[in-house]
Amino acid sequence: MKVALLATPYPLEEAPSPPLGICYVAAACETAGAEVRIFDYIVRQYTPQKLIDEIEQFKPDVVGASSVTMNFPIAHSMIRSVKQKFPEIITMMGGPHVSFDYHNILTRSSEVDLIVIGEAEQTLRELLPVIKDRRKWHNVKGIAFHDNGQIVTPPPRDLIQDLESLPIPARQHLPMSRYLALGFPVSIITSRGCPNQCIFCLGRRMVGKKVRHRSIESVLDEIEQILTYGFTRINIADDLFTADKSRAIELCEAIIRQGSPFSWSAFARVNTVDTELLKVMLEAGCDTVSFGIESGNTEMLKRVKKGITLQQARKAIESCKEAGMRAHASFMVGLPGETLQTMEDSNKFAQELGIEYGYHFLAPFPGTTVRDEIEKYDLEILTDDWALYDANRPIVQTSQASPENMEQFVSKLENEQKSKWNEIEERYKKGICSPEELFQVEAFHRLDFVYQILSKDMIEKHTSSMVHTGNPIEKLSDTLAEITGTNKDLALRTIKRFVDNNYLRNKIQNKAIHWYWTHNNRIDVLPVSNL
Repeated sequence: MKVALLATPYPLEEAPSPPLGICYVAAACETAGAEVRIFDYIVRQYTPQKLIDEIEQFKPDVVGASSVTMNFPIAHSMIRSVKQKFPEIITMMGGPHVSFDYHNILTRSSEVDLIVIGEAEQTLRELLPVIKDRRKWHNVKGIAFHDNGQIVTPPPRDLIQDLESLPIPARQHLPMSRYLALGFPVSIITSRGCPNQCIFCLGRRMVGKKVRHRSIESVLDEIEQILTYGFTRINIADDLFTADKSRAIELCEAIIRQGSPFSWSAFARVNTVDTELLKVMLEAGCDTVSFGIESGNTEMLKRVKKGITLQQARKAIESCKEAGMRAHASFMVGLPGETLQTMEDSNKFAQELGIEYGYHFLAPFPGTTVRDEIEKYDLEILTDDWALYDANRPIVQTSQASPENMEQFVSKLENEQKSKWNEIEERYKKGICSPEELFQVEAFHRLDFVYQILSKDMIEKHTSSMVHTGNPIEKLSDTLAEITGTNKDLALRTIKRFVDNNYLRNKIQNKAIHWYWTHNNRIDVLPVSNL
């Protein structure tokens, strides 16, 4: 059996890691005996025709797609395209959005055959061996599907208690060379579960309130495997890495003993850290901790059941500074009962902390308490256009705060940051910027250059076949610099690094040089072309 998994397009500006969930799904499918391909459209350009061509080449029996709310529309359109062209293929979807909106999706879409609800690994192990016999779907827990015009939902599946039963994520199916070129960290989880009750979050419902930990040994093994791909930075993507202080310290001490050189970051709550823990994390290579503080208003924190106090936030930031740990705080705009004053409270508190911070707009995802119990709150949801649920724009309003109020509030900070950045850019152009500013500006332009190359398939479209004369790397970088409007020296340094690290290679045929992305440092290219 062949299974094609679609890594749905996701904005590169949102700094995506190599998708972790789909690698767990791929590993589960392989455990069930399937031959798997991941069609990654995050670091490759997506077009409907490319998808159809690649499906036609691979000829899968099953095509699956996972998504969060903001990219559900494109994921669904991809599944629809596959089903319309290849009606014999079984189509399925999974992930947090469809897990809590499956009834609406199946009601409105005949192209989605089934939906995997919640944690998918054990479900897929049972489902794939019987997937061609729809009568047996009724016996598989944790799915929803069409049957004779009805939507069938067998009993829900319990959460996986033994995380050691999970195979290592099958990252070998991802185009790792492209992700390494992009330069973002790779994600790993050391636990599943969130004990907190924030009304705007899906964590508790998706992975349960009880934190389930992986063994220290399995985490270390996965870290070692990640490092062999060439990554030097990891993001620990647990809902709450610091849920258990003693366990976090034990893992950090094991990382220190292992001695592998890499840096990492993690998410934490302000009421779960202290100087002792942060110092051990720092020694183990953690250089950044992100806190979701959400609001600088005490009543707002109580209303959204955040379970923290402003004093705890102050203390956590003091502990980070004492430990030498970089801290970042995120605040949310548009929470129930938001007013001009509560937004200003957040602004004052964020500035008081004296650390990096940013704002996101509330996105009431399906499955969140705030959406399910909207009648309890001073909040109005203005749209169900899921593509707008990226937390980068206001899609709600309260009785005292309009979308315009919220937009103006966030824009003020963004304009201040933009003004500072323009000053740095101006100093850069004049050649009088500091070494740190030089690094920042070149990193920004380098990233924009790489965005364009990846998202528009420029290697494949413009430089896959060039006349073999002169220095091929210089010719390649000059071509890409001209197309993207990038400084030629910066483009040359970037492309040379890609070639030196074997992300990009070439071959010469008939006096022409053909450039291509390698798949990863284990596989040059996949058997099916252009995957």
